[in-house]
Amino acid sequence: MKLTMEVRMEEEARLAILKELAKEDNKAMSSARMRTYLLTKLLIDKPREWIEEQYRFLQSMDAVTIIQAESVKVARLAERGEFHLQGLVSIPGVQRPSGR
Repeated sequence: MKLTMEVRMEEEARLAILKELAKEDNKAMSSARMRTYLLTKLLIDKPREWIEEQYRFLQSMDAVTIIQAESVKVARLAERGEFHLQGLVSIPGVQRPSGR
C-alpha cells in the first residue's frame, strides 16, 4: 500500500514531536511552542489545532500524556514514546527512528 504524502508528513511530524519532547528537561511542550518548532525546523505549516490532533493521536497510542494549560494543550512524553525513540517498540502511525 502506497502512503499518501499527507500520511507520511503526519508520521514524520509525530516522530519529530516525540524527539523534541525527549529533548526538553521536563519532557513536555505546549502545542503553541511545538507549532513554532515544526514550522521553523521542518517547514510544517499547520495550525495549533492540527498539532493538538497529533498530540491526541500520540496519546491514543500511549506515547504521550496531555495536560490542558489555559487555551493550549501540553504533551508530555510517556514511557512508550521513549521506547519508540529507542527502537524497542514500534508505534503504528509514527515514523520509525533512523539508526543512531
